[in-house]
Amino acid sequence: MEQRKNIFPKKHVKIDLWLVAILVLAAFLYGWNIWEAGSANSFYTSAIISMSKSWKNFWYASFDPAGFITVDKPPVALWFMVIFVKIFGLHGWSIVISSVLFSLGSVFLIYKMVKPYFGALAARIAALLMTLTPIVVADARTNNMDATLVFFLLLACYVLQKAVSKHNIWLVGLAFALVGVSFNVKMLQAFMILPAMYVFYWIASKENWKRILWGSVVGTIALIVFTLSWPLAVDSVSKQNRPYIGSSSTNSVLNLAFGYNGTQRLLGQTTGTGGTFTGMGNSKKGTKTKVKAPNTKKLTNSNKQNKAGGKAPGMTKGTGKTGNNAGGGNSIFNVGTAGVTRLFQTALGQQISWYLPLALVGLIIAYLTAYDTKKKWWQLNRRQEQLIYWAGWLVPVAGFFSVASFFHPYYTIMLAPPIAVLAAVGISSFIESLNTVPSKKNYWLRGIMGVGIITNGALQAFFVWEYSVIAGIVVAVISVIMSIFIIFNYSKVKLFTAVGLLGLLGLLWLPAFWSLTPTISAESAAIPTSGPSLLSGNGQSAGSIGDSSANTKLISYLKKHNGSKVKYLFATTDSNTAAPYIIKTKKAVMTIGGYNGTDNAITLKQFKKLVKKGEIKYFYISSHTNNNAIVRWVKKHGKKISASTYGGNSSSTTPSGMSKKGSRGPQQSAKGGPGGKKNMAKFQGKKPKKMGKMGKMVKNKKNKKSNTAGKMSGGMGQQQSSVLYELD
Repeated sequence: MEQRKNIFPKKHVKIDLWLVAILVLAAFLYGWNIWEAGSANSFYTSAIISMSKSWKNFWYASFDPAGFITVDKPPVALWFMVIFVKIFGLHGWSIVISSVLFSLGSVFLIYKMVKPYFGALAARIAALLMTLTPIVVADARTNNMDATLVFFLLLACYVLQKAVSKHNIWLVGLAFALVGVSFNVKMLQAFMILPAMYVFYWIASKENWKRILWGSVVGTIALIVFTLSWPLAVDSVSKQNRPYIGSSSTNSVLNLAFGYNGTQRLLGQTTGTGGTFTGMGNSKKGTKTKVKAPNTKKLTNSNKQNKAGGKAPGMTKGTGKTGNNAGGGNSIFNVGTAGVTRLFQTALGQQISWYLPLALVGLIIAYLTAYDTKKKWWQLNRRQEQLIYWAGWLVPVAGFFSVASFFHPYYTIMLAPPIAVLAAVGISSFIESLNTVPSKKNYWLRGIMGVGIITNGALQAFFVWEYSVIAGIVVAVISVIMSIFIIFNYSKVKLFTAVGLLGLLGLLWLPAFWSLTPTISAESAAIPTSGPSLLSGNGQSAGSIGDSSANTKLISYLKKHNGSKVKYLFATTDSNTAAPYIIKTKKAVMTIGGYNGTDNAITLKQFKKLVKKGEIKYFYISSHTNNNAIVRWVKKHGKKISASTYGGNSSSTTPSGMSKKGSRGPQQSAKGGPGGKKNMAKFQGKKPKKMGKMGKMVKNKKNKKSNTAGKMSGGMGQQQSSVLYELD
């Protein structure tokens, strides 16, 4: 009897236990304590609640349940968060779990992209370095979009790798389509990797130029279609039949993409009608119409001057991580001084640059070891193509963050994949070269690697110096000893490999500790950050901007006195004031100025009509309210309600099923406002956490009085006074 052939042959899948261990470590760092996430970024949590109430809100990424205004980003990342909330209910962990899973997926994708070309060792090291990048951990634990964005960009690059190896044009289209999807996660930030993708496709494809050109056309068409499908669909709807596009100046998604989320990120921000954030960008003096990064030498810690930050971290010992920090300098926009050294300054470096010198050296070493002297210099092999691919990601993104004016430190997660990969392939290529490269060339490689390790160790010592001089000395000594061993020792390869890996661990312990701090402190903030300050009582992150408490007695008063026709619990100027009330009550709160309080979302005439119809009865004016026409009209014609009428300052932000811890924050209301008076230094009554001897790193800093971020003209500063008005 003829034996039938098995048309589905079994594939023996080998499980890399090292990868499993790395993923378990990543799951712990990203996922432990997320049940204490609270409302995380309350701005987006409000949108998640609102989007879960109707398909219309879901489609438009509406901030409020009534669908009056949208958030400042496209909806794709939020869609995943809403799905988890619909399945598991509203909890602190359910709003951040998608970020955790996408971050784990990013670690796995890096392993899959590196292994076929550089081997298992490089892939494992790359996955480990990605896992132990502090800002990756911080971003994974919040409901911001960055973890989702990095996953989809890595997936796009992985699919393009497969498209080249399989000579499949349709996979090329899919790869670029995924970049289009990424655009609808965080807009133009996704396009920073496009140069790398196009260059890689042209140099790595082993086909004739006509087919490569056709593949590029297919990819570009897919990119355009998936990029513009949602924006054009939204903009084509009548403005009267959809929410106002938050943070845009013309009520348009495309305007949002190329303005607030586009050119303003590079050149400096102007929000809405001229309101601005202080403490960001590059200019020496803040202005009212356009703000660039501050000259950190001229900033002071004076709240009277309304500055959002002190001196740049590292410029004065003890100023980098106290009070309302978000990457240092007591400012959520402190990104250091623009220029080629910005990524090596503490403001950004402590979050992303722990392995950057090793990555730069690794690129050189890996390229040299892959170079074939028998070929022309332009004839690239597979490894060199891959190195250009990753360098093409690193260089433009690093260039952008070195000169850009308007971004948060946690955006630098975009640099984590290429830094991790290039550092890893440099290490593995160097180890391989010990047996394969001629001794004369090997001597130069040893020298380059030695310099790289010393430089990397020195940078890490610089990052940690303001917290612990001893830790800085230790890492510097380890790097020097390791460099001497590399340059002058000619032991057997196995011994060399073992000592080399031990040296690598010596350069990992500080970033590993930094990465551990968000996990230990259960950090899940609007402005994610990492560092020893999270373990101290007054080191809480400014990431909880806008997380001021909702006054429960005020809510009871409004529910009692609002009529049956009322559509909105109350109206206010900005989303940060409204968010806690939406989270607490699940009811609509109108924000006439969007996130910053500066959007022209509604005219005075339209507002009066809603008041006349009875849809709005109360208006809440906080201290960070701008003085626009509606606010002036409310003050003139509204009836001021005394705080004693509704009971003062009883407050709570956290709905049922959500822990309060994640919603802690420096922006607490003064007595009589909607939030009530809070003691920030006590972490809502909990004692500061410490971590043994390493926790003492925080104490080595000068314990000066914690400075809060100055008021930001758009609802991002301290609330000092607030008034409720009843409208007739």
